[in-house]
Amino acid sequence: MKALIFAAGLGTRLGSITQTMPKALVEVGGEPMLKRVILKLKDSAIRQIVVNVHHHADMIIDYLKINDNFGLDISVSDERDALLDTGGGLLKAKDLLGTDSPILLHNADILTDFNLEEMIAHHQSSKADVTLLVADRQTSRYLLFDDSMHMKGWTDIRSGEIRSPWNPEEIGGCRNLAFGGVHIVNPSVFPLLAKFSRDPKFSITPFYISSCRDLKICGFMPDEPYNWIDIGKPDSLKAAQNIV
Repeated sequence: MKALIFAAGLGTRLGSITQTMPKALVEVGGEPMLKRVILKLKDSAIRQIVVNVHHHADMIIDYLKINDNFGLDISVSDERDALLDTGGGLLKAKDLLGTDSPILLHNADILTDFNLEEMIAHHQSSKADVTLLVADRQTSRYLLFDDSMHMKGWTDIRSGEIRSPWNPEEIGGCRNLAFGGVHIVNPSVFPLLAKFSRDPKFSITPFYISSCRDLKICGFMPDEPYNWIDIGKPDSLKAAQNIV
């Protein structure tokens, strides 16, 4: 298993905090989020990691160098010329990641303490093409899953919009679950991903929505209770300080 940490984002929701630093280096409990994610991956026996960079890229590159890459094989996918979002970012990092093993994708702004090894084992045993961390929590946009936890589409409950390659009767009884910013993809998805968008910048979520009939995309819910928070907003960043 290899990993890609999405650390290129602008972090505009954090206002003045990210005017002088990348969101990935914002501290929670005295430790930068990037360090927390890297050590979580290291604890799960992942040794090869790619970190994508754009906003204040030099600060992340220097931080990794100063910390000797935390004893891991860490490469940087440089997006300083153009921020590519998650789908484009994964494609950009393909040559650094290789195509010989699954890739765990982790947003740098997600603070969570669930058992990552459990998710990895679930991905391997389910023979899924993609495994998504999901939860039954309140949000406005949800992924749709059937009783077997196979993804069937997406919905925005504010507008009532539904997107799915499946017929309406096939998604009628689906469950709404929120995506948690941690996912595992098999390298076999790269050919479809490369054909998905003519624009090099694109989100991976629309790709999952359009491909969930052709690919086995499964949801994963940890067995044990766990903490999860997106630190990308001032109020959630403040709340995160109380759970570490």
